[in-house]
Amino acid sequence: MSARPWLEQHLDELSPGLDWLREAGPVVDDWGRVLAGVLGAGGRLLAAGNGGSAAEAQHLTAELVGRFVGERRPLSALCLSAETSSLTAIVNDYGADEVFARQVQAHGRPGDVLLLLSTSGRSPNLLRAAERATQAGVTVWALTGPAPNPLADMADAVLAVEAASTSAVQEVHLVAVHALCAAVDQHLAKEIDLRAPQTTGWAVPSAGPAPARPQRAGRASRGRPHVVVVGDLLLDVDVDGRVERICPDAPVPVVDVAGRLESPGGAGLTALLCTQAGAAVTLVAPVAEDAGGQALRALLEGEVDLVALGHDGGTRTKTRVRCDGQTLLRLDSGGTGAPTGELPAGLAELLETADVVLVSDYGAGTTSHPSLRGLLQRRAAAGGLVWDPHPRGGAPVPRCTLVTPNLSEARAAAGGPAGAAHAPEELARTLAGTWSALAACVTVGSSGAYLHVPGSEALYVPATAVAGGDPCGAGDRFAATAAVSLARGAVLSEAVVDAVAAASAWVASGGAAAFRAERENLPGSSADQDRDHDPGAVRTSGAVGQRGPSAADLVRRVRADGGRVVATGGCFDVLHAGHVACLQAARGLGDALVVLLNSDASVRRAKGRGRPVVSAQDRARVLLGLGCVDAVEVFDEDDPGAALERLRPDVWAKGGDYGGAVLPEAEVVRRHGGRVVLLPYLDGRSSSKILSAGNNPHEYEEIR
Repeated sequence: MSARPWLEQHLDELSPGLDWLREAGPVVDDWGRVLAGVLGAGGRLLAAGNGGSAAEAQHLTAELVGRFVGERRPLSALCLSAETSSLTAIVNDYGADEVFARQVQAHGRPGDVLLLLSTSGRSPNLLRAAERATQAGVTVWALTGPAPNPLADMADAVLAVEAASTSAVQEVHLVAVHALCAAVDQHLAKEIDLRAPQTTGWAVPSAGPAPARPQRAGRASRGRPHVVVVGDLLLDVDVDGRVERICPDAPVPVVDVAGRLESPGGAGLTALLCTQAGAAVTLVAPVAEDAGGQALRALLEGEVDLVALGHDGGTRTKTRVRCDGQTLLRLDSGGTGAPTGELPAGLAELLETADVVLVSDYGAGTTSHPSLRGLLQRRAAAGGLVWDPHPRGGAPVPRCTLVTPNLSEARAAAGGPAGAAHAPEELARTLAGTWSALAACVTVGSSGAYLHVPGSEALYVPATAVAGGDPCGAGDRFAATAAVSLARGAVLSEAVVDAVAAASAWVASGGAAAFRAERENLPGSSADQDRDHDPGAVRTSGAVGQRGPSAADLVRRVRADGGRVVATGGCFDVLHAGHVACLQAARGLGDALVVLLNSDASVRRAKGRGRPVVSAQDRARVLLGLGCVDAVEVFDEDDPGAALERLRPDVWAKGGDYGGAVLPEAEVVRRHGGRVVLLPYLDGRSSSKILSAGNNPHEYEEIR
């Protein structure tokens, strides 16, 4: 066939394909919008194809790194078929099917985009690349010939060109590549000043190039990390009373109301927990213009900076009717709580300059709003976004630093048959890919949490065993602690360990109800606040080294249940069999054991230079690992008198080596109605002897 007849035939084949592409224009434009957001925020496009499609992949990346029409900054794009040394080395060592997949594994990051071009949609090396990209949290787009085909089935989005010949499909692909470049440039050029107030409705900000990140001001300006919490604000109401009779006209208890307590819930509780953990906190949330909204503003004032968005309907309120620490009934009221009106001026800068942004989703619609999602996506691309999801909320934006669903939320998000049993570590792996997150952590209540970072095996962090307690709000405590730890510079594994410990302590202390009651009675002095915000403070009740309830919370809970509190004290510098025997005996005297532990400075004054050999934080952690110890409190004084004055235990127990000596703290214990008991001493065991024996093996044999 000569050229002219071929051209006539080819143009006849090409024309329907171009008509098809014209109809698909909105899809190409949407790809351009998304890609502009990814590339503008520092992400990357990877492209690959075989033969002529490889040339088109290289053509696309060249247009992005260079320019298409007008001037703009260069964008990060790599063609995986262009680097011949890597291609030949991979084929030689791993086989042709791995030629693109291994490069995706090397270069792809969660939230990046991989564009695969194939006229057939069946090339094994492209299918392998798509599979590897999904595992790495990379979004997969495909330009193929007519569907169905395997690549179209595997991709997150596809343009399957309807054309009669392979050459026509390839040429439509080239036009689509040029159209995609034009769309990217258009959306980059549309970038608005996100710091200015918007004039009409909820205009969606274009996902243009991220501005240079301003210096984060939190740690530098306040001495504390700055955490911005974004989410849905609720009003929690506890109605407490007594039940002494049954209603005569229905088989229900009659509650004689003794008190009513209001407190911020949802993202409001999360914000307060971040504040308690030592952060300076700004809360961005819809707030209703009603009595409930006014109450929330007043309750947050002085503790959290509030950036209020418009609120659809009345304040979302959860009212719990409680008796003897148990919830009998919950009443939910209020509007949808979805955000309305204009975005406040300066919101973009607020999100950009925070040390960490924490999304606390309670399903009211804040996380589904496109304008706010655009800002959150830009923040995620820059790092430092933690997302606590909700089944009725928007999905986490790509490239979150950490996503923290609980087990039921994770199962719902992962899908699959109803009631299917998914291992938590597998759920974390699946969701890290589904949500294109840098890490996903699935919390499993009293069992702890499973952290998955793409490219590694899951990390299991066990929780401290807790008898009884109230888990309400434990997820908020977990997310708040993880966010503040990350804001202080912790790595992901450290932040999750901190969060699990804090959540365990939260449950042990009585959960959200105990927290609300404690806040109602707090003096709120500056000294108290300074102590709470000390990032180096050693904490107690299972959350050593972390923010959490004090031993006093455990004492209140045990007393409320009619139990007996036992306390003992000492340095416990090198824990030995004598210590364990005394602690076990002390625990047998009551229902809970609190250990009062000398601080490092206190030990040094008592024992001399070189002591302690183990820090207070580590000593406390070891003690809490014993089943007989329920809480640890560290004191700085030379004796535990001041701590006993606060705790007022029912029994003060000491080892028998104190027999015949005057215990200076005994008077404090007895003054408050407590008993003083000496315990049998396991002869020959002492930390000092063990340390001394370190240089004398024969002495060690005698001790044993």
